[in-house]
Amino acid sequence: QQEGFTPSRSSESKQLIDAIDWAIAQNNDKNSPYYNKIDTKNIAAAGMSCGGLQTLDIAKEPRLKTMMICNSGLFNQSNANTAVPGMPMPAKESLKDIHCPIIYILGGPTDIAYENGMDDFKKINHVPAFVANYPVGHGGTYAKPHGGEFAIVALAWLQWHLKGDH
Repeated sequence: QQEGFTPSRSSESKQLIDAIDWAIAQNNDKNSPYYNKIDTKNIAAAGMSCGGLQTLDIAKEPRLKTMMICNSGLFNQSNANTAVPGMPMPAKESLKDIHCPIIYILGGPTDIAYENGMDDFKKINHVPAFVANYPVGHGGTYAKPHGGEFAIVALAWLQWHLKGDH
């Protein structure tokens, strides 16, 4: 166990911000092995399932250049009671806080998050947004070698939005 680390049952949205702060601090620290090696102008936040909710929860973070929501989407008031306890529950209105391009990668109609993710996508009309669906359910293709088909889409999105590779 790491000194000063207290394990918890689940992660928190704030940890995404903490990770960004840490990376920027490491990039600026002359004693860090990461000194001047991190492109702090091109930061993405991403999450799968509950992690997607956490990513959406930090949508206001001004340092984000893009967001990736995998097998996730904000709950409607009618289905919020089906969420994992302790997960953030931003209201659908918080989608207006998104200020950068966003991609939803969903597992098709059998993905438990499909309806929520598609509803989000339909409501986002103020920033570039893309949705990809591959009919494999909520587990995606993450267990396949190199992340499977989902990884191909995710990497292409990141190469485009963080490295300008059209």
